[in-house]
Amino acid sequence: MNTQFDVLSMWLKAHTKSERGASMVEYALLVALIAVIAIAALRALGTQLSTNFSEVTSDIA
Repeated sequence: MNTQFDVLSMWLKAHTKSERGASMVEYALLVALIAVIAIAALRALGTQLSTNFSEVTSDIA
C-alpha cells in the first residue's frame, strides 16, 4: 500500500510541475506589450498617417 502511495505521489509531482502555464503568461504579457507599443505608435503618428492615406486615396481615384 505504501509503494502505491509513493508511485501516485511521484506521478502527481511530475505532472504538476509543468511550466506551461508560466510560458502562457509570458506570451500573454509579450502580446500585451506589443499591443501597447503599436497603439502608442499609431496615436503618435495618427494624423500624419491619416493625411498620407487620404492623399493615396485621392491619387488612386
